[in-house]
Amino acid sequence: MRILVTNDDGIAAPGLWAIAAEASRTHEVFVVAPDREQSAIGTAVTLRQPLRVRQTEPQKPGIVAYSVEGSPSDSVILSLEKLVKERVDLVISGINQGANLGDDVLISGTVGAALQGYLRNLPSIAISIATIENRHLDIAARLAALLATKIDNRVLPRDIFLNVNLPDLPLSEIKGIRITQLAHKTHIDSVNEGHDGRREYYWLVRRRLSQEVDPRTDIWAIENGYISINALHASLFGKPPLERPEKLCAELMKELTQWQMAI
Repeated sequence: MRILVTNDDGIAAPGLWAIAAEASRTHEVFVVAPDREQSAIGTAVTLRQPLRVRQTEPQKPGIVAYSVEGSPSDSVILSLEKLVKERVDLVISGINQGANLGDDVLISGTVGAALQGYLRNLPSIAISIATIENRHLDIAARLAALLATKIDNRVLPRDIFLNVNLPDLPLSEIKGIRITQLAHKTHIDSVNEGHDGRREYYWLVRRRLSQEVDPRTDIWAIENGYISINALHASLFGKPPLERPEKLCAELMKELTQWQMAI
């Protein structure tokens, strides 16, 4: 299986290379990512200026890597149209520093990059950890590789777009995996005012709305110590159309546990 790995945290991000290193154990991997951090840029595509690309030294030997002076979506489009000459079988975006839950998928550069693969009829995975620290990257990388294998073996359908989030916990403290729905209307953007001594400025801030969280949602799963998997390919806020989700979650958790025990 040939996998394109990208992100919105930039070409040097540890999460990007954690996935690339793990996936390259069993698959052919290409890395193409923005040359700098591009969080919350959503599905932005550069249309009014040229895009410049540079081949970079990979953090994992043997992997071809490029940095792009553009957005995460730009990186995937360039990869699939020009940079990767062979057919790509799967796009994985991440590992993002910070969760992409609920309405945030609509502005997430991580999800936006994966969407570009899905729009080109490729299975795509966006994967994030609910922390800005580089902890437990090995668990997320291993889960991404497991999902890739499930797609390759057709346990999961090829026409799929997954948004995966992990809690900031060691595997021994994760309660399990849940197939979830996106939480809806959980945040609102508000504005703080300030003054830098010369002129006023405004600072956009995110505020969590105080409401009960539905236990079927991704936010509930993360807050209660579960890994969340959303299937976005049918409807952003609808019921995930995965067959036998309980069986899939149990298999993934079993394989993750066996992998940790073997380390």
